[in-house]
Amino acid sequence: MNVSLWFYEAQRSGKLPSDNRVPWRHDSALSDGSDNNVNLVGGYYDAGDYLKFTLPLSYSLSIVAWGAISWFDGYTKANQADYLASMLKWGTDWVMQAHPDDDTFYVQVGDGDIDNNYWGPDTGIPTPRPSYQVNRTAIGTDAVAISAAALASASYLFRNQLNDTDYADTLLNNATSLFNLADTAQPRQVYTQSIPSIQEFYNTNNYTSQLTYAALWMYKATGNETYRTMASDYFDQFNLGGQTVGVMDWSDQTNGVFVLGAELDPTNTKYATAAKNVLDTIVNSQSGSPCTFTNGGMLWCDGYSDSNSLVPPQDMALLALLYSRLDSSKSDSYTSFATSQINYLLGNNYMLTPYVCGIHMNSPHNPHHAGASGGTDIGNINSSPPQEEYILYGAVVGGPDKSDKFYDIRDDYQQTEVALDYNAPFQGLVAYQLSVNAADPPYVSITQPRPNVSRSYKFPGWLIAVIVIVIVFVLAIISYIIWWKRHRIFKTEKTAFV
Repeated sequence: MNVSLWFYEAQRSGKLPSDNRVPWRHDSALSDGSDNNVNLVGGYYDAGDYLKFTLPLSYSLSIVAWGAISWFDGYTKANQADYLASMLKWGTDWVMQAHPDDDTFYVQVGDGDIDNNYWGPDTGIPTPRPSYQVNRTAIGTDAVAISAAALASASYLFRNQLNDTDYADTLLNNATSLFNLADTAQPRQVYTQSIPSIQEFYNTNNYTSQLTYAALWMYKATGNETYRTMASDYFDQFNLGGQTVGVMDWSDQTNGVFVLGAELDPTNTKYATAAKNVLDTIVNSQSGSPCTFTNGGMLWCDGYSDSNSLVPPQDMALLALLYSRLDSSKSDSYTSFATSQINYLLGNNYMLTPYVCGIHMNSPHNPHHAGASGGTDIGNINSSPPQEEYILYGAVVGGPDKSDKFYDIRDDYQQTEVALDYNAPFQGLVAYQLSVNAADPPYVSITQPRPNVSRSYKFPGWLIAVIVIVIVFVLAIISYIIWWKRHRIFKTEKTAFV
């Protein structure tokens, strides 16, 4: 838990505090927001680069807060409650800064085309760093709603467990304003319709789950029955219970709605029914599940797991544990599933690897992270330098492939990328284990090195097609030349005969 919170410190942007624990990080991006005369300095860099996005950050904050609310004693046992508060506050302060008035919300800082062409430390982040907003005319229902959920969930935690009522009030006031903007700005739409350039990074495709999720958190934070009624109405209006079974992540909180709704509105059985349907389908690999299990036991969800394969098992394990607290009849099966996924993540896998940086000799050594790498040559990030200069303690990497193999290659972002949302469910899973006094994680007893695996090169389909065409063309030319020579010989012989 300590190293996971350390990872979030390694992602901090802005003016760093005096108790900063990451020596290779510096004050950075101190002019963010200046293009629009707003203060957007601070917050967290999203992944291994230097872009900042409100939507995945807010999703991550809500998931961390949810896990902490549920198993806060795990944080206290580990003496991490103060670090938890600091981690959340660094994010929620920035979310509130991104909401300078009731009608405006900033959703991104930095230009992806510029940022993705830079590989180096936080002292040389390229400019310009434009800031992008949604508002009442350029609407972004999804981004605004999930951010209201982040502030509301954090407000509950600060009020009830972290004992900071004043800050909880500030969070709730801003959450209320954001929720009102999300709910009333019409016509509702996803934020990428207002800012198409974000589509290549964080495109949600829906706003329905975020709005319902936010209403439920507003109810939990306020106790105001109006919000619970709104959530129930949204659930029916958007037909959330009738959707195809999917996986919760930063883009879709439908499954989170089911579990949170079952907790907050227990007499309204539609939530629990939907939650059990999703969890039973996925946990038991029933018909209609988008997921199966690898030979090593990792939940693998086609369409979700090709990149960052460890995110779906973490998110679904967290939901299984959260729901198991509500329904004793499901406790054993859901807890068993979650435990198996936690153990896989922490070393019970083919690679004998805990997929958390810095906790074991077999931990990933080459996370896709510009600052930690110590390199500056974007064309040779694997070899420059050959050994990652700094250990990115606590970062959960993307994860292995469907064959349970992990290659630990720095430019293989599908396996070695790190991000705020990768560690968010991990916080809750570790808090749970501490809360229930779970057995030591598997990596504690691993003494063997990782199996030596190498990736066989696979020609891309387009290259195979080009090669086939070239071969056919060459054969055709050769055939023509042979025919032509034979034709000349035949013609010459015929002339001589005559």
